[in-house]
Parts: sequence; C-alpha cells; structure tokens
Amino acid sequence: MWYRPPDVLLGNTDYDHSIDMWGVGCIFYEMASGRTFFPGSSVRQQLYLIFSCLGAPSKFNWPEILANPEYRRYNFPLFRPERLIHRVPRLDMDGLNLLMKFLRFRPSERISAEQAKREPFFACLPEGVHHLNERESIFDVPGVVMTSNPGLKLNHM
Repeated sequence: MWYRPPDVLLGNTDYDHSIDMWGVGCIFYEMASGRTFFPGSSVRQQLYLIFSCLGAPSKFNWPEILANPEYRRYNFPLFRPERLIHRVPRLDMDGLNLLMKFLRFRPSERISAEQAKREPFFACLPEGVHHLNERESIFDVPGVVMTSNPGLKLNHM
C-alpha cells in the first residue's frame, strides 16, 4: 500500500504508467532519505500521510477528486504542503523537482520514465545511460559508479 497513488487508494481502476511512476517517486525518496515516505497501515492513514505532506487536493492541483464520494467521506483537513527539503536534505533542487513530478496528484500530470531520465537531476550521468536496453544494467555504462552518499553527483559532462 505504501507505493499506491492516491487515485488508486480512492478507487481508480484505470491502469497506466502513472501508477508506476508514483511508486518510483516513493522509491526515489527512500533511496535519498533512507526511510519510507508514506508508511500507512490503512487506506485512511495512507491518504492522511500523503495529504499531510504534499498538501490537500484542491481545485488547482486535482479538481476531479473533490467530487469523489470516497475522498469526501474521509473529510481530511486542508493541509498545506511541507517543504520537502527538510525531509530529504540529500536531494538538491533538481532532485526535489523530479520527486514532485513523480508525486503529482493528477495521474495525467505525472512524469513518464522516458521524461524522467532526461531531467536535470540525471545530467551528471554519462550519455550511455540513455541508450540502455531493458537487459542492460546502468553499471555496464563506463563512468557509472556507486557511492556511499546517495546525494553525491559526479559530473560527467
């Protein structure tokens, strides 16, 4: 449940890449922070954790959900979004911007994997990373190394 987006938690049964990309965002956060982003134990708690961190859905960021009976039944407070830099200090602004593109409320606005790999956060990686096939590892690309600091970027440009 920790990796499900709010649209799925609130009853959406349409499956596309946006569901996976929300999960990628949660894992991206875990890799940078060392802890689970939204460790809910029930649908209600999961949604509460998401909305208390990212802010409540509104007519600006997810107007469709405001009419959803399931959402309305929960009657969550009007949370304001947190500044995520305090939760993930290892991420620079490029990393925080990418994280927020994964975690958009509206599924249609979530970044795709193809778009994500072209984000400035990954500009420090060698160009060969963008040409991997599904059976190749990123560690097969010359110049890619694992570091003990997940926020450390090496400049390959």
